[in-house]
Amino acid sequence: MMSLPMGANTSIGNPNTNVHVEFPAGSNIDITALQIYSGGKVRGDGDMCFYNQPSISDGAVKFEQTSTGATFFLNLSQIPQDAEKIVFTATTDDTNPFSALNGRLALSLDSTHIEISCEGREERALILAEIYKRNGAWKIRHVGQGFNGGLKAIAEHFGIEVAAPSDAPVTRPSPAPKTVAPPKVNLSKVSLTKNESRISLKKEDGRFGKIRVNLNWNQKKKSSGLFGMGKSGIDLDVGAFVEGIDGTVTAVQALGNTFGNYSSFPYAFLNGDDRTGATTDGEWLEINGEQWSKLRRVLVYAFIYEGSPDWRETDGAIRILVPDQPEIEVRMNEHGSRDGMCAVALLENEGGQIRVNRENRFFKGHRQMDEAYGWGMKWVAGRK
Repeated sequence: MMSLPMGANTSIGNPNTNVHVEFPAGSNIDITALQIYSGGKVRGDGDMCFYNQPSISDGAVKFEQTSTGATFFLNLSQIPQDAEKIVFTATTDDTNPFSALNGRLALSLDSTHIEISCEGREERALILAEIYKRNGAWKIRHVGQGFNGGLKAIAEHFGIEVAAPSDAPVTRPSPAPKTVAPPKVNLSKVSLTKNESRISLKKEDGRFGKIRVNLNWNQKKKSSGLFGMGKSGIDLDVGAFVEGIDGTVTAVQALGNTFGNYSSFPYAFLNGDDRTGATTDGEWLEINGEQWSKLRRVLVYAFIYEGSPDWRETDGAIRILVPDQPEIEVRMNEHGSRDGMCAVALLENEGGQIRVNRENRFFKGHRQMDEAYGWGMKWVAGRK
């Protein structure tokens, strides 16, 4: 059984396969599979497979409840051609977050195993995993994205209408002056491009929870042995320049073992370092969004520590996951730069909001990128 860490993906060999989801016994959890189309949305209620609708797409996705979870029977060759992916979600009741459960959630498909610990998860809805088609082949990705708003938030994320409860009689108030509501952020995946390069995220209290930044890339196998001559693959690393509201600056990265600190400045922590390019739990950067008011800006970057600097070859992408906000993606394969450093996204504190700017600027190294953005740090050679 291969354990698939958060953010990693792997191929699915057999289009006729089963997905098993398990949760702690006695838990009040609903498991659902959603058929997603262009724009990251369902087309309607007919794209939801769960206990109340156990079969969709003429049996391409079937649901079966078990005492400690659910099983989905999949025939991927029968999935509608215009469907982009199948997403597996878990929701608790409206009162208890996942942290109230004892144990973990587990999802398995063939020899692939995904595990999500409930410890510290204050969300009431989770995207466990997604099955998607890439270059004609089906893959599964461990997502692990949470929503503090529970069922309503995750439903809006995928374009599902949720009826509001109406137990009490309706009392019609006196007409009030009309006010224009601020536009709501569309909770679907947002890909920042040259033409659409910016998005602002807002919370009334300015507390954004745990902001997770994932670096993912084309994890090609290393050549080895006699004919491979020991040629190594690319070691692609994620890092961040952080500036506090008081002007204090630092870098968070594996190089130099400056992994940061989540609970005090820089309020950012590198969760691991993937030296192999294989499916490990590395390349996750966590930013303490509860302390966003103490930060001025965070520059997220990727750099090629080992291997040939060819960004098109890496097919790299940065994903920024903020609870109750759209997933933000910035891809780094649009430029054939031979420079080894890429400034990917700049997060700026704009009146308590998070303004995310797509950068995609390439540099020879840290010093050149520092000078371009005016961080003013001193640089010496380092290793990890």
